[in-house]
Amino acid sequence: MQILIAIDQLMNALLGGWADETLSARAHRRQWRLEWYIDWLFFWHKDSEGNRNHCKGSYEHEIKRLYMPEEYRKRRPCKN
Repeated sequence: MQILIAIDQLMNALLGGWADETLSARAHRRQWRLEWYIDWLFFWHKDSEGNRNHCKGSYEHEIKRLYMPEEYRKRRPCKN
């Protein structure tokens, strides 16, 4: 799964996006038409109501930092 996420983030960065954001999350955040195609491609990713919401789910994972290791999810102030 980590390899697939890394490939997704690389594709997003190559297209001018943020290095630590997936293309799916970016498509949802920017409300691109591409979101519909990505959701169609990942047809097995459905929400609790049975809707294809892969991009929305990816965006929510980004917001919650769920793709990051546990150590990074804990918000600690940086010491300079």
